[in-house]
Amino acid sequence: MAEATEATVLGDFTGVEFTAHGVTSRFYRRGDAFFVRTDGPDGKLQDYRIRYTFGWYPLQQYMVGFPRGHVQVLGIAWDSRAADDGGQRWFHLYPDEAMDHRHPQHWTARDQTWNYQCAECHSTALKKNYEAATDSYATIWAEISVGCEACHGPGTEHVHRMRQIASGAAGESGPGHGLIVDLSDRDGAAWIMDDASGNARRSVQRDRHTQLEICARCHSRRGQINEAYQHGRPLGDTHRLALLDDGLYFPDGQIKDEVFVYGSFIQSRMHAAGVTCSDCHDPHSLRVHADGNALCARCHLPQRYDTPAHHHHEPATPGAACTSCHMPKRLYMVIDARADHSMRVPRPDLSVKFGTPNACTGCHLHQTDPWAAEAVATWYPESRHRGAHFAETLAAQSTGEADAGSRLAEVAMDPDVPGIVRASAVDRLRFTAGPRHLALLPELVADSDPLVRTAALRLLERADLRNQIELGWPLLQDPERVVRIEAARALAPLLRQPLPETLREQLDRAIEEYVRAEQVNAERPEAQVNLGNLFVAIGDLDSAARSYRSAIGLDAAFMPAYVNLADLYRVQQRDEDGERVLRAGLAVEAQNAGLQHALGLLLARGQRLDEALPHLRLAASAAPEQPRYVYVYGLALQRTGDTAEALAVLERGRARHPADRDLLLALATMYRDSGELQAARQYAEDLMIRYPDDVGLQNLRRELGPHDR
Repeated sequence: MAEATEATVLGDFTGVEFTAHGVTSRFYRRGDAFFVRTDGPDGKLQDYRIRYTFGWYPLQQYMVGFPRGHVQVLGIAWDSRAADDGGQRWFHLYPDEAMDHRHPQHWTARDQTWNYQCAECHSTALKKNYEAATDSYATIWAEISVGCEACHGPGTEHVHRMRQIASGAAGESGPGHGLIVDLSDRDGAAWIMDDASGNARRSVQRDRHTQLEICARCHSRRGQINEAYQHGRPLGDTHRLALLDDGLYFPDGQIKDEVFVYGSFIQSRMHAAGVTCSDCHDPHSLRVHADGNALCARCHLPQRYDTPAHHHHEPATPGAACTSCHMPKRLYMVIDARADHSMRVPRPDLSVKFGTPNACTGCHLHQTDPWAAEAVATWYPESRHRGAHFAETLAAQSTGEADAGSRLAEVAMDPDVPGIVRASAVDRLRFTAGPRHLALLPELVADSDPLVRTAALRLLERADLRNQIELGWPLLQDPERVVRIEAARALAPLLRQPLPETLREQLDRAIEEYVRAEQVNAERPEAQVNLGNLFVAIGDLDSAARSYRSAIGLDAAFMPAYVNLADLYRVQQRDEDGERVLRAGLAVEAQNAGLQHALGLLLARGQRLDEALPHLRLAASAAPEQPRYVYVYGLALQRTGDTAEALAVLERGRARHPADRDLLLALATMYRDSGELQAARQYAEDLMIRYPDDVGLQNLRRELGPHDR
């Protein structure tokens, strides 16, 4: 980040025009200042002065100051690559998305506010200084860009020692050179080549990841939970890491959305072997320690790996590059190619099954995944890298396979699986967990990996009260903040139970820490909704309503706030107020499935079923990925007497969500009530396969009798 000056601005501001999404923007200069004429928050063309530049290569972005301290990042960026490489041009960062000033990704929208979205990682010792009462910022920094202290911490003592050495008052600075955090390895470890495997191994097992977790503060997909950063503390003290969610990663853990390296790297065998960032990268020059395959040859014997016998390509061609196969790149921000740091062996066989990318067809664009899978199988007929993979388990859960719960439990308990994968399995397990899965909780909440402990707390919400207290309470004192605040959120409803005063005080303190964590991002509507949900859990409904209304005030298009506020009014038997809230939301976004569903439910509760049906129908058709909407619409149709259409709707939903318990149970009971016992038995059997420990389902199966096969 830098002030916009002649020396820092790379883009063409000579009066050139660029058109995107029906808007023609003009970039020009006025004296020493740089300006853009483009569409503002009302859609009208306005002139804006460029205050800052952001980035250098392969693109540069530009920032504009707005009222109340907001700084907005333009959606049009400069391609700073050479002209021969397609650069030296203006381009839009969202070229394929229909966009105007009302879009949430428009450059004037809250999602493009630098103070929240970008500032933490691009300046040193930044203080956001957000004031909720006025929705304003007074953001400051120690250095406008990333300086030494961003990673090393306050440097006063370091400077003092260096000056003493320079003056002759001291002979040497000592370990760590007086810096707050020592990023060097001091364990005497060396990388020793194992000639048998062709791979280097660390002579001392790594027992600290300080350097890696400092880098991860910015080089990861995460959310901030604490602004008071202390250098050297674990990542979980200040940030919540995203897991392998379907929208972020492919089922095999490859990068999909922007996840910024760390989440993929901790899946790798390199990480498990003790590799850290500076083993490959020089953090000061931003270069790698060697070019091309020579970098990998530092730990992998080239006579074994840098040969056609291994990579099956002509030497010195792109296909012979280690990174082409093991670190394939994916484009972000249109032109920024970023390497996948999971450093995996290509698995085109998984691509055949799940449609995941693979390095082979990523280069051989005219070929198919089966072609690539056959080639790899021919080259390596006995490869140990084509065995079972966690992708099969994560994909099984996403597609609703019957044994997904058991498979997730196996992955969760496998110590040889990377922690982020195990945590992702635990997180998904909560959707299908039965008693046998909840029996794993004592081990999961005591796991050495904070990611697993955090995910286990979400699973713990499925357990009974006694287990919640016995297993969850100790985590209120966990050494990592991210675990403590998750424990506070999960246990918050216990404040409405009779508790000994000492326990109540402990939970109160933990909940206060959770509230502070959400207030770090108080300018975000999702943080306000999270706070509202917490207040509902502890029974503070007035505070919950204020938080939901704050979310709507921050972003009138944030629909979960309307839904949650209306549901709060339902609890208070104020459905008239809830209806007004939902209709206000629909005035902003008429086709929103969540609002349509909530309004349909409200009308149905009020015995206004004829009015409810169109809303429930629209919700189910607009969001078929939500099985609950389909289920409720099917039940509403049954209530009107249209059982045939209800069954048709539920069958379509079941085809899309084969593991959804509510859909399966509705089909079983509806067929039973219609006298179609054979169909009812079929669904009852399916339910028992998926939920074998459910007593209610066992009773239903006995009632229906055995299924005729």
